[in-house]
Amino acid sequence: MTREQIVSIIDAFPMPVLMIGPDERVCASNAKVDAILGPDLLGKHYITALRQPPILAAIAETRRTGVDASIRYTGRSGSKDVIYKVSVAAAQTDIVLTFEDQTASEEAGQMRRDFVANVSHELRTPLTALLGFIETLNGAAKDDPVARTRFLDIMAHEANRMRRLVDDLMSLTRVEEDERVRPREEVELGALLASVLKGLEPQAAAAGVTVTLDLVASEETVPGDAGQLVQVFTNLVENAIKYGAVGKDVEVSLLPRTMHRRLRAEAVQITVTDKGEGIAEHHLARLTERFYRVDNHRSREVGGTGLGLAIVKHIINRHRGRMTIESQLGEGTKVSVFLPTARLS
Repeated sequence: MTREQIVSIIDAFPMPVLMIGPDERVCASNAKVDAILGPDLLGKHYITALRQPPILAAIAETRRTGVDASIRYTGRSGSKDVIYKVSVAAAQTDIVLTFEDQTASEEAGQMRRDFVANVSHELRTPLTALLGFIETLNGAAKDDPVARTRFLDIMAHEANRMRRLVDDLMSLTRVEEDERVRPREEVELGALLASVLKGLEPQAAAAGVTVTLDLVASEETVPGDAGQLVQVFTNLVENAIKYGAVGKDVEVSLLPRTMHRRLRAEAVQITVTDKGEGIAEHHLARLTERFYRVDNHRSREVGGTGLGLAIVKHIINRHRGRMTIESQLGEGTKVSVFLPTARLS
């Protein structure tokens, strides 16, 4: 096989490939590896072309022993790090390097580790409190009815906090499992929003917040999962009640369908607006991350698990919709949900 034929085959590979000849110079490469290491590699000594000590050491070892090797290499793509598994293999008198992009799997692994660490942290605090109070009730406060009542109330609060966390974790798992399955039933949004607000009346009254519903398009329907949409708007209105200013209004509105540029389809808009403290701009992009909280202490005080908006995001994705969050400190927060009115592919 000629060098021209080898280069043609390498160009057809779906991954970056580089070949080093017996003279220790690059004798073939494809455009994908040029994007990683730079252009004009042909003819260069492999040390000049690669310049990465771990890769150079692996090449030298494979040349010496004939045994294949693999190493981890971090490159750059624009402003982002890209992690590659570089496989070094002997092919008669040549050495072949292939670069396999491992960024997605590395990020997924990091997300799993972060998730386990966050869940462990969220459960550890209430469990520690429960164990401490149980020990106290079995000892110093055993015959103190006042202390016993107070401790039992705190224990019930911590147990409920764990229950909410477990419920949200189970809900998140179910939503993720269903995310690729499009909902098919027709949902009347006006009636659904009115039902959500009716159920939240006691919570709004206790918080001193007035919730108003403006059904500009009361007859609008969308293809959806009614139960999941109730979950979305219950979460958004609950957040507005919890974090909106006491005595201020929370406004919920349903606007008529219009063409949505990003969805490339007609969509209805539901907005939830509060008049609370607002959220600093640098937090907005991360609000739908699991366990991300703007104010950890306040969120736990009002019963937040840090998973609500992550669940909302997955449900809206399942409905092929979009969500935007706008906020300014001191002026409140506006969350808009856009749901397509026709079934999208």
